Amino acid sequence: MRCDNSDQPNSRWYAGCGIYRDVRLVCTSGQYVAYNGVQIIQESVSDDKAVIRARVDVCGEGIDGVKLYVRDSEGNETAAADAAPVAGQVEGQAGGMPAQGQIYEAVITLEGVQRWDIDAPCLYTLEAEVVSGGKTQDCYSTRFGVREIRYDADKGFFLNGRNVKMKGVCMHHDMGCIGSAVHRRAIERQLQILRKMGVNAIRTSHNPPAPQLLELCDEMGFLVIDEAFDMWRKRKTQFDYARFFDRWHEQDLRDFIRRDRNHPCIVMWSIGNEILEQWNSDEDDVKNLSAEQANLLMNFLSTLPKKDAGDDNPNIRLTRHLADIVHEEDPTRPVTAGCNETGADNNLLRSGALDLYGFNYHLWDYDKCRAQFPGVPLYGSETVSSLNSRGVYFQPSTKTLVVPEHWWEVYETPHHQCTAYDACHAPWASPHEESWTSIRDREWMFGTFIWTGFDYLGEPTPYSWPSRSSYFGVVDLAGFPKDAYYMYKAEWTDDTVLHLFPHWNWKEGDKIDVWCWYNNADEVELFVNGESLGRKSKTESVLHCIWPEVEFRPGSIEAVSYRDGREVARESRITAGEVARLVLEADRPSIEADGYDLCFVSAKAVDEAGVEVPDACIPLEISVSGKAEFFGSDNGNAADTVSLKSPSRNMFNG
Repeated sequence: MRCDNSDQPNSRWYAGCGIYRDVRLVCTSGQYVAYNGVQIIQESVSDDKAVIRARVDVCGEGIDGVKLYVRDSEGNETAAADAAPVAGQVEGQAGGMPAQGQIYEAVITLEGVQRWDIDAPCLYTLEAEVVSGGKTQDCYSTRFGVREIRYDADKGFFLNGRNVKMKGVCMHHDMGCIGSAVHRRAIERQLQILRKMGVNAIRTSHNPPAPQLLELCDEMGFLVIDEAFDMWRKRKTQFDYARFFDRWHEQDLRDFIRRDRNHPCIVMWSIGNEILEQWNSDEDDVKNLSAEQANLLMNFLSTLPKKDAGDDNPNIRLTRHLADIVHEEDPTRPVTAGCNETGADNNLLRSGALDLYGFNYHLWDYDKCRAQFPGVPLYGSETVSSLNSRGVYFQPSTKTLVVPEHWWEVYETPHHQCTAYDACHAPWASPHEESWTSIRDREWMFGTFIWTGFDYLGEPTPYSWPSRSSYFGVVDLAGFPKDAYYMYKAEWTDDTVLHLFPHWNWKEGDKIDVWCWYNNADEVELFVNGESLGRKSKTESVLHCIWPEVEFRPGSIEAVSYRDGREVARESRITAGEVARLVLEADRPSIEADGYDLCFVSAKAVDEAGVEVPDACIPLEISVSGKAEFFGSDNGNAADTVSLKSPSRNMFNG
């Protein structure tokens, strides 16, 4: 197998180069279950039982029958049935040659069923055995879950009858210094970090995800928007998927749905992100733009002149065509798209083919959309686009920076960093707090998907080279949370949160804005070297407390939160001295000795007293001894151009 990735640019972000997902060679007998040939459709579910219909596509001649067994998460058999042939034929492959086949179906009742839920992700396995000549010729296992999903235009999303707000993030598929080659443990670590923040949903932007991501979301209880395309016929970069779309879109879309349709974590299918066919144009809208300009243009096309068109509009017909394919392959889930045009003349919305309307940004249009599209469930398919560097604090914090001020401008600074305060965002976007409260306070907006959960390689808005990765993430590329992480944790979890920032290493006399995010309390008091600067409280719309222009004096700042006058939590920041040593911390005490498992080790700089040094940027040399090998390194600095495979790297802000 060979991959030719020489045509560049072919993506708006770093897609990876080469074959970066598993390649499988499947060997079967002459009678076998077609690849992705099992579909499990939930017919009904009640408190104590569920009825499922299992469809199995079987290839080959001389089939005696298909036996089905359902096993619980412990491997115990809970139900069994003999599948019967039904009308219809399937086509498979045997020895590289086409093979005809038959569809088999059975209706199975599961007694005492346990539902899949975000808090209790119970999974079952269906085993399909193909019998011929009195012998089992093939056995095909498929995991699934039993759950009820429902969308309401007024009340939002319901999972198993319970109203759930989707608290989601968008994720690209690279894993920082691991690269794009899929690695299950690296994905698992990302999800674990996001879960602690309160995330319950993932949008796979903007292409089919690695199967391992969906497996982990099934196991860990994440809801998923499974997204197929970033473009249709109209390209966004010179050599992207648009040049293959006409020939390959139907097969690719059907294969995508068939591969993923049994995952209980998936609650909607997205047929596109910021598709240019939202608007009417006879020409390629980005043919004369650089890659950077084309990327920024995606968020501003709603301002371009539009032509009127009726239902014969080819973009409307194409939307219906794609949605029809999805519904043919999976009639159980709704179809959506991430739209950055909120007007009623958006061709994707005019088509009537979308079941759910997702809006990218445009929070100022939410109420207009509610009136404009009555009866349709709405959500924020892509929100925020705040720009932050971990541990970087520009003063003052009270003025929100929009960078660049206009999308077509080049933005440049000597430092190539963005402030970590919630005070900097792209021109089409909004701060974290405003973006979240706009969703939180509208019951009919059933969820938000932050751009992005983690930083990712490529698309380093607002900069260009030497910045090589994004500033959008709530978590940096190395997996270290930025300050905004704790705002979401305070809002999205019941864990007690009191997050005080920035650090307390400055120059004598500097005026520093001190912030904190908190929950489970009424107010917070700030102390500087033991002296109280008073108590503050957040409001419905401003979710942080701020003590502006606090004069720096070496020592400490300490925040104490109170409820009904009683202390709830306290957190301090202490002025650190010079770096004396490093503290290493492994993410797990042991890993599998399989040559594949990973251990993530974080290194923090501390002074003689063990206080973390928050501005340390000292060089490190990394070595590994024993029966393990060095795999990669990162520090979360989007402007660090040292190879992510290098064992030599400077620390970044501690």
